Amino acid sequence: MSGWLIFAGIFTLFFATHSIPVRPPIKRRLVKHIGAVGFTITYSALSLLMLALLIWGARQAPIVPLWSEAPWHRPVVWLGMFAASLILAVSVGRPNPFSFGCRNNDTFDPSYPGIVGFLRHPLLFALALWAGLHVLANGDLAHVLLFGTLSFFALAGRRIVDLRKKRELGSEHWAQLWSKTRKQRRVQQPSRNTILRIGAGVIAYLVLVALHPIVIGLPVFL
Repeated sequence: MSGWLIFAGIFTLFFATHSIPVRPPIKRRLVKHIGAVGFTITYSALSLLMLALLIWGARQAPIVPLWSEAPWHRPVVWLGMFAASLILAVSVGRPNPFSFGCRNNDTFDPSYPGIVGFLRHPLLFALALWAGLHVLANGDLAHVLLFGTLSFFALAGRRIVDLRKKRELGSEHWAQLWSKTRKQRRVQQPSRNTILRIGAGVIAYLVLVALHPIVIGLPVFL
């Protein structure tokens, strides 16, 4: 029972540290003191720390098996995580007025939206994909609760971000901008920057594979 209490307590703390700092009054106060860049760095570091603690907490809970690993599970997870790494690499820090984690949104060109034309919230999609794949790879109750909840909130977060962005941009302007962006859903000639980002995504995937047995204790490829 103590393992479940530890897991539940960390889960509660995880959501508190994710939701409280981004509440508009609190965020404005924090940004005033440490700046926008400082807030982003601090919030990101806190998120990674809490995620690591949450994964540790799930391992403290008693093992309650729900399903066994099937032969096709690992190949699906390998390919899916490779895709998630590429999506993250080509989208993080790029202009995207529809989502979060982006920069220079005033330079966004709906005629050349890149991945935004296909995924309005690529970062949230990558997070949901990562979590969903880990639900498949971990068939015990604690990890299903952990990764299933993270995947659900990543998907539900798209709606929350949409509402926030509509308030910031104005509903009419948001709808017009998205209409223009959606019409450009096509594979475009990759720029040099995009090619470099894809390369970075491949490297990031290989680094994750290398670190997985060290950090998590289990190798990716068996």
